[in-house]
Amino acid sequence: MVKKILQYPHPVLADKAKPVPDITDEVRELARDMAETMYVNDGLGLAAPQIGECCRLVVMDLTGPKERTGLQVLVNPVIIEREGRVVAEEGCLSVDGYRTEVARAEKVKVKALDLAGNEIVIEADGLTAVCIQHEVDHLDGLLFIDRISRLKRALFDKKVSKWQKRQKDED
Repeated sequence: MVKKILQYPHPVLADKAKPVPDITDEVRELARDMAETMYVNDGLGLAAPQIGECCRLVVMDLTGPKERTGLQVLVNPVIIEREGRVVAEEGCLSVDGYRTEVARAEKVKVKALDLAGNEIVIEADGLTAVCIQHEVDHLDGLLFIDRISRLKRALFDKKVSKWQKRQKDED
């Protein structure tokens, strides 16, 4: 089932997600719903807090947008190593209509569980490394806009304030 994606500045997006204690049928269903939501919205990744579920669950698929064959589900992911530095343009399904360059580690190593409860370790670089860091940030209550310069952030927040005022005036 496609879920509604929360938009910045929704307060849930700033909350730190809690670990998934057990991988149950409900967790598997949540992962399916998250994947469907990500695909419908042409996303590369989605973290559970983005749909209002404050648990440490991430879905990613970098094969799109036309072909979706590489779904990865990470339960309780933890980045255990970071190396190098890369600057890449990022956007976010929870920060609609805004993209900007963000500095991240060039390579990461992440430990997580899969939906069968097996421990997995992923060594990633390039877009995969950026996506993992972006999604793990969501689990820690951070958005990519929290990693940009104060000036860029101030300009973005001013734009959001104008948009919110316009929405209130229309209601």
